[in-house]
Amino acid sequence: MAKPESMKLNSSKLPQKIYPSNDPSEFNPLSYSLEKFRLYETRARFYLIGSDRNKQFFRVLKIDRMEPSDLNISEDPVVYPPEEIKSLLQRIAEGNRATGGLNFVAKVYGIAGCIKFLESHYLVLVTKRRQIGCVCGHAIYSIDESQIIAIPHVSVQTDVAHSKTELRYKKLLSSVDLTKDFFYSYTYPIMRSLQKNVLSTGEDGMPYDNLFVWNSYLTHTIRSRCKNTMWTIALVHGHFKQTRLSIFGKDFSVSLVSRRSRHFAGTRYLKRGVNDHGRVANDVETEQIVLDEEAGSCKGKMSSVVQMRGSIPLFWSQEASRFSPKPDIILQRYDPTYEATRLHFEDLARRYGNPIIILNLIKTVEKRPREMMLRREFANAVGYLNQILSEENHLKFIHWDFHKFAKSKSANVLAVLGGVASEALDLTGFYYNGKPVVVKRRATKLSRTSTARNFSNVTLFIPLKEKLGDH
Repeated sequence: MAKPESMKLNSSKLPQKIYPSNDPSEFNPLSYSLEKFRLYETRARFYLIGSDRNKQFFRVLKIDRMEPSDLNISEDPVVYPPEEIKSLLQRIAEGNRATGGLNFVAKVYGIAGCIKFLESHYLVLVTKRRQIGCVCGHAIYSIDESQIIAIPHVSVQTDVAHSKTELRYKKLLSSVDLTKDFFYSYTYPIMRSLQKNVLSTGEDGMPYDNLFVWNSYLTHTIRSRCKNTMWTIALVHGHFKQTRLSIFGKDFSVSLVSRRSRHFAGTRYLKRGVNDHGRVANDVETEQIVLDEEAGSCKGKMSSVVQMRGSIPLFWSQEASRFSPKPDIILQRYDPTYEATRLHFEDLARRYGNPIIILNLIKTVEKRPREMMLRREFANAVGYLNQILSEENHLKFIHWDFHKFAKSKSANVLAVLGGVASEALDLTGFYYNGKPVVVKRRATKLSRTSTARNFSNVTLFIPLKEKLGDH
């Protein structure tokens, strides 16, 4: 599914929230993020001390350890300067001397989640991070190490906390490797496109309800109790890669960001098609960001193009088998009104706007019909939906047998896909921030139903060859 976005804004009108200040003298204690933490423990409580990037202001989160199954947390409303937080820790240590005092547990870079199985609550903490890029002055991080800590003190835990079932659940949680394919930012909503972030500046907190926030559920308890998002980090599952280039003496950065939806998630073969709510498997949004940063500032020109891909929005499945490298495709049920397919495209239109361009890459000819069945049924679904859609909102269907074309030795796959992308941009435009440049473009041949050039948003839906990119 793919989508370039269009909107042109003057950089002088960009809200300052997009460009964070690194000058400590400009720090505003009423508007900041917690980026560095230290976890301490007494017999009765955990104390999580959070600070801003420059360690000028500190906050305290208290977590009760005397309840075996209930979660009691409280946020100290006071914003402490450095000298006062030291004094506070000394008083806590003195007051708990009789029961073991105050002990340092770990240096932490955010809470990735809080979860309960049968009895105990557990904290999922990021203990090592690594900066992998920067967008408009905002650092983007990946996770190098994480740690799971049981909240209740061992003295109040019952046998349930050490049961085989509890330990099995904890082991399953520990098997999730947060060091691979996860990234986050404290100050930049990396789960949204650059255009959406520019247009939504002024909002408070990270948008955890976004479908690309992987740990939305895991962090809900802490966020709801604290009524803010300062203590947690919003993880995105996907890929982030950034490189700096210099062309004719002009420096700029290119970032490629892929975000996987948490809805209807699953591994290859186990999740295919669409569910009753219109959510498709392997729903991935990919954004290319180009930043031409001016010397000494982060307020240069910028552009962004977004595309989407996902499983074909029909009710279908495959049964994975090590004995069959090409599992049969099963159309699970017939939907005469294509209700789930309609819900899917309506969701894309809400998220990205129209027109929606469908690029279908699956096979048209097979000795044993597999992908052909999907291709035929998908074409029927698009045709049916176009009968009830207004002409300007018609789904634009492009079919290209990728497998057949790629067999030719002279095939230039990138040239064909580049042509499709170019014509899609002719239809939709793309997000650009800076001094506008007038460029003459050739007339598009993509749309048979509309020749409008209103630079609206677009979704280029790519059902793709499922066996090539689905995992």
